[in-house]
Formats: sequence, structure tokens, C-alpha cells
Amino acid sequence: MGTEITLDVAGVSLTYSKNHRGVDHGSIFQEKDRKAIKSQQINYDCDIDESEDPTPLEMGFTRPLKSLATRLELLGFNLDRVQREYEKVVKDWIEEQQSFFDNDELVLDLMSFSEFCAFIHAHPLSDLDNTFISGFDEASTKKIVGRFDEINLERIPCYKSYDASAYSERGFFLDLVNILHPYSTLRLLSEVVANLDVSVEWQYGPLVEAGWSTEGEFVANAQRTETFLIATEGSSDVHILKHALELLEPDVIDFFRFIDVSESHPFSGTGNLVKFAEGLAKIDVQNQVLFVFDNDAEGLDAYNRLSRLALPVNMRGIMLPEIETFRQFPAEGPEGLRNSDINRRAAAIECYLDLEVGGYPPAKVRWSSYKKSLELYQGALEYKDSYSKEFLKQTPETLAQGGYNVSKIEAILGLLIAECTAIAACQNYPYLSQHR
Repeated sequence: MGTEITLDVAGVSLTYSKNHRGVDHGSIFQEKDRKAIKSQQINYDCDIDESEDPTPLEMGFTRPLKSLATRLELLGFNLDRVQREYEKVVKDWIEEQQSFFDNDELVLDLMSFSEFCAFIHAHPLSDLDNTFISGFDEASTKKIVGRFDEINLERIPCYKSYDASAYSERGFFLDLVNILHPYSTLRLLSEVVANLDVSVEWQYGPLVEAGWSTEGEFVANAQRTETFLIATEGSSDVHILKHALELLEPDVIDFFRFIDVSESHPFSGTGNLVKFAEGLAKIDVQNQVLFVFDNDAEGLDAYNRLSRLALPVNMRGIMLPEIETFRQFPAEGPEGLRNSDINRRAAAIECYLDLEVGGYPPAKVRWSSYKKSLELYQGALEYKDSYSKEFLKQTPETLAQGGYNVSKIEAILGLLIAECTAIAACQNYPYLSQHR
């Protein structure tokens, strides 16, 4: 009979392979997700002796759906891409049906993408019966179809009433909606709050123990081609962003790489960073790269120069986000200390840290130079190194105590993840066979 390996959500398979690993799903998991999982392929009463440890048979990856959404986005599966994929499935299904019936005028009343999403929202997985039903008689079929018996299923693309292979109501529902890339299906399911605690599992133990594969084939974390090189102006930006990701986005930290600044920054300064970007673009580097500039006058000037370059789709540039609290920020210049808008003028990354810790004088920037090309003054935050050191001392435990304000650095991470998602969504990911 062989041994199957499946990618499951809420106990139902989205895709499977037999007698080989099949599609590599390691990228949606992290190493911490590797653990023993109760297996439906093990008869615990007959296959396991009392003295035998079932752990090798049970090994796999598992994590809740709620911690997968951002990982799926960084793999390119944001809602815009999912919508485009759904619309292509609709188009292809219409063309197939027109060809089958030899009728180019055939009109099908298929669900729009918004209707398809609403259908998924209306049926949380935990509400659906997952009791295994093995019969093929009319009564068994009626139980499997369950509440969907009263719905016009012909409006769902790819629905074939004669091709049902589900063994439960939940399985029947997932067969209906699993018409896209399996990661697209997971992304849509993650939009339903009631689904967020269900488990996504990829169990390899039975396959390895049966000799069809080796544990070394099952590697967690984003692959190198799926990671993003974050190129910054200076070393402090690297240290702050890396620490922020470790503290606030541990579920996706493996997607991000930084230039090695252990000794010195090889492309420090805005001018060098722009030249670095230009060089990468000219040699057609295939890495996914995000260039990050400060929200100050120097950063604005460099970002404008970068915007004039013909960057490939795998490269983007951003400035740190404008923050409302920066519009009235203490700044000192020739006219003394007064509140000023430091967005695009003096907001380096240290300004996004908690400026009320460490016992320093009230935070302020000092105007330093005038950029004639922009007609803007450049400024710098006083005691910025001290604010940086205070942030680098923070741990998950200290943040949990609520004594450090991370709202501004969270805004940076939100923008960084959104831009990296946009890069990934533009890449040409091949459609994975679902082996259904």
C-alpha cells in the first residue's frame, strides 16, 4: 500500500504524496515546530509494543494557523496574489466548461472572490463535523455533505459532484475550497478568527521509518532563495532591526538576513548604500533585497536617488515610516528649542525607540546642516547611542512587564514586512501540484 505524507489543517489533508517526500513544506515551519505528533497512520494497539518508543514514527512539524499567516505572506501569498490566482482558476474553469459543452457562449454563475471569501468565513473549521464516515451509500454521502447539501455548489469553481473523495463534513468543505495553491488556501483560512488556533501539520515520521525518505530531507525555516537581505545605512540600524525582529517577530525572523557588520559596515552612509543598490541592479543579482533609509533629510535624498534607478522586481527601497508624534518633536537650532516636524528631516532609527527610558534629559534633536537640494535641514537625535544601548538590553521578559514602549519600532517592522511581502508576491512561484 505504501506510506503517505500529507500537509494537514485541522486534521484534514490539503496535499499529499506517497512513498516520497513530495513538495517541500519546510519553509512554512521553524525548527521549534519539530515535535512528536499523534499519527493516524499508527495503530497504537497493534503496531507499538509496550517497550517500544513511538516517537520516531510520530515526528513532524506542527504549528497553529495563526502563526503561519505572516510566513505565508513573506512567501508571496498575500491576499492580492490569492485573488489573482482565484480569478485565473475561474477563467480556466469557464474555458474548460465551454470546451466540454462546445459552447463559447456558456455563462456560469461562479462565485466572485469576495463571495468565495465570505463562504470560507461562514464555515469555521471547528464548526464542521470531522467524524470519519467510511460508507458510500446515500445515507453516508448525506452525512459527509452535511450542511452543504442546501448550497448551490455549482457556483464554486472546479466543483464536480461525481468526484467527491471526502470522509467527513470538514473534509468535504476543504475539498470545495482547496482549489488554489495549498498555501493560498491556508492564507484564506487564516482570515477567519475562529480558525486561528487549528493546527497545521506536516508529519514525516511514518515515511522515514518506512524507509522511503530520511529525516535529513525535512529541514525547517525559509530557504535561502526565500529570504530577504536587509541593507541599511549603518551598523546601528542592523543591530536595532535584528534585535527588534528577535523580540517582536520571532515567528518570521528566519526570513531576514543582514549585511555582516561584525567588524565594520562595508557600505555605510546613504551615498554608499545607493551605489551598492545600483551595483546589484547592474549585475542582475537574484537575491531579494530591501534597502532601508532613515526618515531624515539624508535618507530622503538617497531614497529619491534610488527611486530613479531601474531596480528589478526583487529589489525595493523604503524610508522609515513617518510618525505622527514626530510632527511636534523638540528640536534645537539657531532659534532655540521649539517643537518641529522632524519627519524627513531628523528621524533616524533611534528616534523610533523608547525615548523615555534610561534617565536621560528629555529627548530632542539638534539641527546640524542644510541640504540645499531639498531645502531641508538635517538633524540628529541627542544621546542616540544611549537609547540604542537601552533597547538592546531589552528581552521578551522585560517587554512583557510593559516598561518599554515598542509602538514606533513595531511600525518599522510592519512596513519592512509589508514591503518584503510585496517583493515576494511579484516573484514567479510555480504552482505546486496538490497530488489530489
